[in-house]
Amino acid sequence: MNIIDLTLKVEPGMRGVEFETKYTVTENGWNAKTLHLYSHSGTHMDSPFHFEAGPQTIDQIPLADCIGKAWLIDLDDIPPKTPITVQHLGVAADQIAAGDAILLRTLWSRHVRDASYYRDNFPPISPELAQWMVDRKIRMVGVEPPSVADVNDLPAVTLIHKILLGANIIIVEGLTNLEQLNGPTCLFGALPLKIADGDGAPCRAFAIDGAAELFESLSGRTL
Repeated sequence: MNIIDLTLKVEPGMRGVEFETKYTVTENGWNAKTLHLYSHSGTHMDSPFHFEAGPQTIDQIPLADCIGKAWLIDLDDIPPKTPITVQHLGVAADQIAAGDAILLRTLWSRHVRDASYYRDNFPPISPELAQWMVDRKIRMVGVEPPSVADVNDLPAVTLIHKILLGANIIIVEGLTNLEQLNGPTCLFGALPLKIADGDGAPCRAFAIDGAAELFESLSGRTL
């Protein structure tokens, strides 16, 4: 099985990230840093409390909901700013079942070191697709941009977050390395820091090619 790390490296210079040297081996006998992390920095997970779409905070999200079968949607050629619709899911739209996760591969993570990463050029999730995910009872959605919708358009980003988070659909943003997945399905996991009353948290996201069905059979349930 091929385990693929889908997590951006947390490092100084990333928005909301600062490191300070706290101790050194020379002066104190060990190395340690003080980390200042924005709760939505890098690869991260949103909780419903993020947009007050519900009371659930990041520490209350069950780990069982953070891992399971995911469908990889190839959007490598989607033009910038193009809203992602149900039509973009192709034949997978008829195969995705309740409890599944969806990973939207747009290759946007290639811009993570560019100023354009946070601009409005990335393809956002459309309200139509967000509502379709609610109706289909999708468990989790993962995207490469820093948000599921334009972070510079508050009404738009609020609408999409409230639709998804209001239905307890877990949102994972800032994924990378999705081009290393062969698809169409994989085992996907995103494990957030357990931050008390957290609106969100950095997480370690990963995928295992070809392991979705094996995980389902071992767990004894369909995710």
